[in-house]
Amino acid sequence: MNIIVIGAGIIGLTTARALLADGHDVTVLDEAAQAGVGTSKANGAQLSYSFVAPLADSSVLGKLPGWLTRRDAPLRLRLRADPAQWRWALSFLAACRRDTAARTTAELLQLGLHSRRLTRALVQDGALSCDFSASGKLLVYQDAAAFAGARAQMHYQASLGCEQHALGRDECLALEPALADIGQRVVGGVYTPSEDAADCQALCASLARGLGARLRLGTRVRRLRLRGGAVQALETSAGEMQADAYVVANGVGAQALCRQAGLQPLIYPLKGYSLTYALGPDSRAPRTSLSDVHNKVVYARLGDRLRVAGMVDIGDRDAGIDGGRIHQLKEQVRRYLPRLAPAGEPEAWAGLRPARPDGKPLIGRTPVRGLWINAGHGALGFTLAAGSAGVLADRIAGRPSPISDTLFQW
Repeated sequence: MNIIVIGAGIIGLTTARALLADGHDVTVLDEAAQAGVGTSKANGAQLSYSFVAPLADSSVLGKLPGWLTRRDAPLRLRLRADPAQWRWALSFLAACRRDTAARTTAELLQLGLHSRRLTRALVQDGALSCDFSASGKLLVYQDAAAFAGARAQMHYQASLGCEQHALGRDECLALEPALADIGQRVVGGVYTPSEDAADCQALCASLARGLGARLRLGTRVRRLRLRGGAVQALETSAGEMQADAYVVANGVGAQALCRQAGLQPLIYPLKGYSLTYALGPDSRAPRTSLSDVHNKVVYARLGDRLRVAGMVDIGDRDAGIDGGRIHQLKEQVRRYLPRLAPAGEPEAWAGLRPARPDGKPLIGRTPVRGLWINAGHGALGFTLAAGSAGVLADRIAGRPSPISDTLFQW
């Protein structure tokens, strides 16, 4: 088939690669001048296949006052006179049930483990450069009650096929010596040896080079032209384009595009921030991917750089950098890794994660004939990209997939 993929971030590019492997004639469109410069540009860099629990869980109601009143809260909610925000928020609250969160975790874990297999196969291609490392991931706890809850979650995930280990303070410090300066605050950790790290934008650039002339950058999709419940063509800034099938994979932009077709994917932007530090000869930086659970900040080593990411702002639809949030993130790094000794100031970034209320992406056929979707991955886009691309390719081909046909469908 002739297939047009809309979006040249990590989701769109892995989708295109999977479809090309099936023998389809694929074209990728993106309005940006480069591939991977939206949400994929400077995300957390962790490939956390086993840490897929949704943001929506039963503890949310107790956290709402802090989200609404604390400007320095890791998750900050700004209420707007925005029907889209309220629609999303009400659906999010409806998903904040213990049984719903457990079911979502189990389903996302299936996709995460599938993605781990496909991601590792992908990065074995010598032409793809992305500072990939199979570094493992350590969740670091500074609160005994939170650590006890994490051990309970670890036992639940073990029943679903995850290999994880609960570590005491001394074991955490032995695994990652860069934590020595906060050693007295550490009560324990959960270590998952099978997690990875990589530079998402660099992988996007490598994938884009492999597409060659099939990649049409600087091309904005203005409208889906529909007739009789099917997509007839795309109206773009480069003129009309036709194909046998169209895949919406443009992150936050998928919401507006689907709404043109009368569809409601309930994708809303959750803003996040990151810092990328260049490391010097005296830098004491972690080698293992870390999650500071207390402050909800992640640390990932990318060769001679360190990526630090965190925070969620709900209700800020502008990808511009909030200086206050960046200052807050820098201060957390200074307290957590006081001997980081970077080679200069970090590069700051902010991006919009395309999130659905229950945390589950949509992957597959839409109710509109000829229109497919691979979007709504929230903070897990990089982690789930290869697996989601594989699932979509399976569904377009009509062949069996490791992921049940009932999951992640419209």
